Amino acid sequence: MLKGVKMTIRSPLAVLLLTVAFAAACNAHGANSLGPQTLSDGAPTTPTGTISSSVPVGAPADGAWRTAGISVQGRPIRTMTVGQGPRPVLFIGGIHGDEAEGSYTTGQLPAAFTGAGLSDRVTLTIVEDANPDGRAAKTRGNANGVDVNRNFPAPNFDPADPANGGTPLSQPESRTVYSLIEDINPDLIIVMHSWQDRQFINFDGPAREIADRFAATSGLPVTASNEFAPTPGSLGSYAGRDRKRPVLTIELRKGSDPQADWEQIRVALLAAING
Repeated sequence: MLKGVKMTIRSPLAVLLLTVAFAAACNAHGANSLGPQTLSDGAPTTPTGTISSSVPVGAPADGAWRTAGISVQGRPIRTMTVGQGPRPVLFIGGIHGDEAEGSYTTGQLPAAFTGAGLSDRVTLTIVEDANPDGRAAKTRGNANGVDVNRNFPAPNFDPADPANGGTPLSQPESRTVYSLIEDINPDLIIVMHSWQDRQFINFDGPAREIADRFAATSGLPVTASNEFAPTPGSLGSYAGRDRKRPVLTIELRKGSDPQADWEQIRVALLAAING
């Protein structure tokens, strides 16, 4: 504290915001030198580049990617766990292969989480991408042409549409996410998506208050999932509405600047994870 300056901080959120700001200032040079990279076919991805077993740029020194499942075409569905706190949170970097805008945020999140001092409060499990085949092919669905985000065992699952996979959990990618939810029993699930010509927050389950706080901090408006599109068999329908887990979906604008997106949502995202 500077001499002659007295400062009292009572709000936990204020403490978090100051911690994040301090960490960002200390790491500004290194962070600003990072930019989004691409897969060999040109699709944006995390700073790791192509799928590999290496730890991505931005991950803490003790972080490690592990294989939680295998896609239809044999690609690993990788997860990283950071922190050891009592609050379990699941973050999914993407589930639709043609929505790669969240990959930069996914790559930056581990170091930002650690730098914000959240490790003793939260155990954060990060799924790099739940649909690596779709990401490689730049398609919404997986290698079977199934929308992974319509293949969960929600009562509103629609078997009539072949794009939903015929039966719930018929796809290895949805089974992997389902198993993670069963194992982790998260207090909050956050999923990255993108939308044409819009950016907003939507939510399922008891997440309205979390979404409102996120919106107030980030400037992204809030829209409930059932207000803009039907989502039969979606992760939000299953985990949010049926399992009563708060699910927060971050919809970035397709084609947006991923580093600018990260800067816009970073503080709000860390605050939501913090709880």
